Amino acid sequence: MATPHTPTLAAKRAIRKIGTDLRTARLRRHLPMEIVAQRAFISRPTLAKVEAGDPAVAFGIYASVMQALGLIRPLAEIVADDPMGDALANEKLPKRVRQRKVPAK
Repeated sequence: MATPHTPTLAAKRAIRKIGTDLRTARLRRHLPMEIVAQRAFISRPTLAKVEAGDPAVAFGIYASVMQALGLIRPLAEIVADDPMGDALANEKLPKRVRQRKVPAK
């Protein structure tokens, strides 16, 4: 039997912040938990776990709540904004580019 995954402390903090931010977004929109839970196709207790930042809740459920709140587009932009990946890719760029010679016929 596989052992359950335990996220790192940093991951737990990030998930807790996501939950808090989702709760804040819901409250700013003046939406009750019941409505958001219905729109996300989850139960109210599951939404409460999401807003508490429970790491045991599946990522797909977090995404469903984000969609219910109209926040799914910013979620897709998280991976697109990757300064470290950009820096690593830029390090591998060639110093100069030469035109290939066309073989003579």
